[in-house]
Amino acid sequence: MHDRLERFFAALFRYPLLVLIPVLVAVLLLASQIPRLTLDASAESLVLEGDQALELFREVNNRYGSESFLLVTYAPDAGLYSDAVLGRLARLRDELAALPGVASVTSILDVPLLYSPPVSLSNLDRDIRYLHEQDVDRELAAREFRESPLYRQLLTGKDGGTTALQVNLQRDERYFELLEARDSLRGKQRREGLSGQEGAALKQAEKAFRDYAVAANERQRELVSAVRLILDGYRNHATIFLGGVPMIAADMIAFIENDLLIFGGATVLFIIVLMAVIFRRLRWIVLPLATCLLAAGAMLGFIAWLEWQLTVISSNFVALLLIITLSVSIHLVVRFREYQQETPDASQRELVIRTLVFMAKPCLYTSLTTLVAFASLVVSGIRPVIDFGWMMTIGVLAALLAAFTILPAGLMLLPRIRSESRPRHRPLTHYFARVTDHHGTAVLAVSAALLILGAVGISRLQVENRFIDYFHETTEIYQGMVVIDRELGGTIPLDILLTAPEPTAAYETDSEDPFAGAFGEGTADDPFATTARPQTGYWYSRSGLEELTRVHRFLESLDETGKVLSLASLYEVLKDLSGDDIDDFQLALVRKNLPEDVRRLLIQSYLASEGNETRLNVRVMETSRSLRREALLEKIQGFLVDEMGYPPERVRMTGMLVLYNNMLQSLFGSQIATLGAVFVAITLMFTLLFRSLYLALIAIAPNLLAAATVLGIMGWAGIPLDMMTITIAAITVGIGVDDTIHYIHRFRREFARDRDYRATLYRCHGSIGKAMFYTSVIIIAGFAILTLSNFTPTIYFGLLTGLAMLSALLGALLLLPKLLMLLKPLGK
Repeated sequence: MHDRLERFFAALFRYPLLVLIPVLVAVLLLASQIPRLTLDASAESLVLEGDQALELFREVNNRYGSESFLLVTYAPDAGLYSDAVLGRLARLRDELAALPGVASVTSILDVPLLYSPPVSLSNLDRDIRYLHEQDVDRELAAREFRESPLYRQLLTGKDGGTTALQVNLQRDERYFELLEARDSLRGKQRREGLSGQEGAALKQAEKAFRDYAVAANERQRELVSAVRLILDGYRNHATIFLGGVPMIAADMIAFIENDLLIFGGATVLFIIVLMAVIFRRLRWIVLPLATCLLAAGAMLGFIAWLEWQLTVISSNFVALLLIITLSVSIHLVVRFREYQQETPDASQRELVIRTLVFMAKPCLYTSLTTLVAFASLVVSGIRPVIDFGWMMTIGVLAALLAAFTILPAGLMLLPRIRSESRPRHRPLTHYFARVTDHHGTAVLAVSAALLILGAVGISRLQVENRFIDYFHETTEIYQGMVVIDRELGGTIPLDILLTAPEPTAAYETDSEDPFAGAFGEGTADDPFATTARPQTGYWYSRSGLEELTRVHRFLESLDETGKVLSLASLYEVLKDLSGDDIDDFQLALVRKNLPEDVRRLLIQSYLASEGNETRLNVRVMETSRSLRREALLEKIQGFLVDEMGYPPERVRMTGMLVLYNNMLQSLFGSQIATLGAVFVAITLMFTLLFRSLYLALIAIAPNLLAAATVLGIMGWAGIPLDMMTITIAAITVGIGVDDTIHYIHRFRREFARDRDYRATLYRCHGSIGKAMFYTSVIIIAGFAILTLSNFTPTIYFGLLTGLAMLSALLGALLLLPKLLMLLKPLGK
């Protein structure tokens, strides 16, 4: 095997330029695709693919006319209902409404006033007033906005000093057509598979949707920028914040771009400085760094060519690829320098070939085990996590290929330098060896304690997190969410759909118009001539509304919820206006007399056209420290089924709260379970590599400890598992096994010299230990820069990646050699 590898590398690098030039050309061709690379931070990238709640979410939005919107909070420096403020508010509303892509703007100027003064039910079509009208009593209107069941904490804050404008965006029908075409084929693929023709159709549908979505996202970003530009003209007279999913998506993309450019550049610069301190020669800085940057450039171009999009998760792909490529490169450099010191008369070509032959096997296996760890992400049901898993899987192979072509070819083209003198002082890794040698029992005791503490910490891990904590307190996203939660009734939408029981003669509905029988042609002269119950549907009846009111009040009583809107809100208003209980005929009369725009706002947004389904819209407090999404949904489900007696099939829930919770729960279950399978797979690979199950089990121990330490610290620190931090487990395993493989591979070679475990320990720490230490220190220090980001997931990524590297290094330099000396797997 050794001879075959030597002949292979000798033949491959006979003419280094013939290797380097095609590689550089291929990299340049791929890198030319980088301008086509796009970022995606839309809500679609944060949900579980194939989730039935996602399909219901889209269906509900279409059925009830719930479109995407931006929310502007406006706290004027003068009285909200003064002429000057209302005039500015009207101008702001009109400017926003004139923007391309805006369907309408809803504000306190545009909603019907039912209490200012109270409107007679029989005169709803004539007496409804609006705040923009000159003769409206503004004191009554202010009181209505503070106290009305419809409007309190919806359009104005509790103190009446803050108002909101809802900027409703036009529904992009083409977007949803392409989405439906893609998802229907994906659904069939999951259920029963696709024919060859259907498979081709799916690829076309995915490309068509992706291309259109990129353009749609760019239009949305431009719209958000245009809205902000308009708002800037009004900030002198008010405190204004912008919120809403489109704005969050636009800002998250900006954060990602900022981190890629600023922190990516700063990290590379910091790595350069550290490598200069460690190696002190230009070639040992330029060659590894060039290898890393070329590998990263090629992979980014490859991703763009495949039309994959970078998301919040995969935005860290470049940083991780730099880690992996740099690790392989430094191991090659350190081994080359060792050979150079051992054989000062050898030619540059001989030294390079010997280095490649010696490092080929451990580097190949470290790449394969790292690949397995990242491939575990592919089984998640979340498209961005799946894509990230594939990116890293391919990227690991690209890193190996780059390190074994660009760096050795570059070395062969450089002139031979004189042998570098050995350092006069002992390397720091020597002191790690002494700790292992003289305090091995303490190392084992500390490791056992860390394992126990890690296991306890893992049991404390949770998937619950607050989306608001992704952002720094100085960002508009954070500040806007706080204002919306505190003043305007909550941030996260939750839709609860209740289906009526099977229809009976008492409340049968007309599928075209649930009110068509109440005032039809046969009763035009006397609407009360019939003795039959009007066909208003189950929920739009007195008994149905009383039932709905009970549900509505329960939802309002929950600590985590803010504003709740449903037909019960209107029912409470109608009872106030009637001065008494309202019967079914009066309900039908109200429905008939309401102006169309008011009917759409107050009824059609909460009642399906056929009348047998109603919608309750709940706003959940994102800033609530007690928010536990899964527990909240279970509590609501339990009340509806156990207390209200609804069969489970009559209750459905959706909305971003449900979608995000489903994603987190699925991710936690699949990835924690998969992590166990990854350790089994890596143990088998260790067995093949070391040809000993006993040695493989010893090798896996430091990696188990590193993973338990990182996950345990997350549990103890209260860092929740989400779609960002869950990848840390794969990163820890992927990085940890590299150090283990390199150390054991070298230990076996050194042990064969004198079969002395203690002497082998010191020799390994003085050779391969230095490469492991250099790699870890450079990466830990480089990734510490990410803690300066405004985007909390990036901060966690930097901290946890550094912690993973430190845990893997200590495990490989302290625990692993102690286990090798204690258990003697290589014989006595």
